[in-house]
Amino acid sequence: MKEFELKYGCNPNQKPSKIFMDNGSELPIEILCGRPGYINFLDAFNSWQLVKELKEALGLPAVTSFKHVSPTSAAVGTILPEKLKKACFVDDIEGLDDSLLACAYARARGTDRMCSFGDWVALSDKCDVTTALLIKREVSDGVIAPDYDPEALEILKSKRNGNYNIVKIDPNYVPAPQETKQVYGITFQQGRNNFKIDKELLSNLVTENKNLPDSAKRDLIISLITLKYTQSNSVCFAVDGQAIGVGAGQQSRIHCTRLAGSKADTWFLRQHSKVLNLPFLDSIARPTRDNVIDGYINRNEEDVCADGNWQKYFKTQPQPLTDAEIKEYLSTISGVALGSDAFFPFDDNIERAYRSGVSYIAEPGGSIRDDAVIECCNKYGIAMAFTGMRLFHH
Repeated sequence: MKEFELKYGCNPNQKPSKIFMDNGSELPIEILCGRPGYINFLDAFNSWQLVKELKEALGLPAVTSFKHVSPTSAAVGTILPEKLKKACFVDDIEGLDDSLLACAYARARGTDRMCSFGDWVALSDKCDVTTALLIKREVSDGVIAPDYDPEALEILKSKRNGNYNIVKIDPNYVPAPQETKQVYGITFQQGRNNFKIDKELLSNLVTENKNLPDSAKRDLIISLITLKYTQSNSVCFAVDGQAIGVGAGQQSRIHCTRLAGSKADTWFLRQHSKVLNLPFLDSIARPTRDNVIDGYINRNEEDVCADGNWQKYFKTQPQPLTDAEIKEYLSTISGVALGSDAFFPFDDNIERAYRSGVSYIAEPGGSIRDDAVIECCNKYGIAMAFTGMRLFHH
């Protein structure tokens, strides 16, 4: 297949639309089901790069959940603790621990479930049956992977009345070293960002604390590779082999850090005993539970514990999660890794990161206020590496 005609571009009025190779060669993909759109393919090709690099860097199956050309999360395949299985709604899956790819999917899809609603999924490895069963029951636009087990493919093909978007990509495809795009009829060209992110990038520790355990290196690599494919400015919190908070596309870096930190806090609080034991009505579907849990934790648009509201969701009226309980629970968190796609210009970012349990940081360095940022890290015993490499993505 040398080109594929799309229904429309980013919006229905943007026609005609297609994908093709400039040099006239075959596209490195097969469309096994559905008809992916313009934004679907932007998500597919960006997300595939992310999981491919994670697999190469860490040697574990990797999965990411993408929405509007940024990851909601990314994870490598490590077995989930029981509390996290329950928080991610996968505690009922038999044989989950036997598939590291399925574990990676459960982590990536379960991190920020509200933002992952209607996502695009990328798998670094051949899709197996367990992973396909997990994908089948979530609201999702499509999936890209290097291959699919026959039974897994049939499971996915049954999704969305047979219209689920399933893309197979050639894992050996290597893009051209130069890339181009047009804006307002003007062509931009640049070299592809082939910068390799690995443990060597974390060797320049500029803080008093120079202790960077292997688990922290793994999480910082996950954070940095995730940022490489996140719309900038961006900051990413990671722990236990997965990104737990992505702050994408903010003009101010402190807003990136606040956004990512609040998502990380919510991820931790989803594992609070009060949240895990909310007495949901059996009729409440997972997407609605996600919204209610977010309201219960963050008390946004609706007080879900109030009279007249709780009856819509719960069998019995739950007790609220108090400010004191939230503060106490989050105060026990530590060991979180934080990556930034550009330098921190002020130490307020460190102050906010520390509140969400950050113990390790990787950022490029190069600010005129680096000394203040390092001093703030030293105050909290945070280990920080300067990578010397910016990771903007637009």
